[in-house]
Amino acid sequence: MRQAKAKRSRPREKAKREPSRRKPLFLAAIAVAALLAAAYMYWSGPTLMQTESGPARSPSAVAAPKVDLQRLVGDWVRPDGGYVISIRRVAPDGRVEAAYLNPRPINVSRAEASVAGDAAKLFIELRADGYPGSTYELVLDSRGDLLAGVYFQAAVGQRFDVVFMRKK
Repeated sequence: MRQAKAKRSRPREKAKREPSRRKPLFLAAIAVAALLAAAYMYWSGPTLMQTESGPARSPSAVAAPKVDLQRLVGDWVRPDGGYVISIRRVAPDGRVEAAYLNPRPINVSRAEASVAGDAAKLFIELRADGYPGSTYELVLDSRGDLLAGVYFQAAVGQRFDVVFMRKK
């Protein structure tokens, strides 16, 4: 038989604890570290943006990568219906000589190329029977083999995601 151990009873006295000196010291250390970090960021902020060749430049002053709008020239086929955009020429000011075939020619009332970031964009507006201001807003992919974007079919007021592939 096991005998149960008798629990020793200790008098429950509230021990008077000395005030801890660690807590205020810890909080003071955190405050000093935060103050030093803020001071470092304040005084070294402008120098962090400097380059080896000189002072910091604003993002607009840095030359953006040049996008060649001439990469748009060529014939582009929409695989879901055989529609063709034929781009003959892109002028330096962004005007585009283009034709649209479905399979017969549809009047292109406006065609413009532009640069957005590091991508070439193409806007085409169609004006003909059944195409009362329908538009394509397309972006050339980085490899240059796809034009992807949105076709707005004005006759029914709907937008469709579309892709054109470069005709080889």
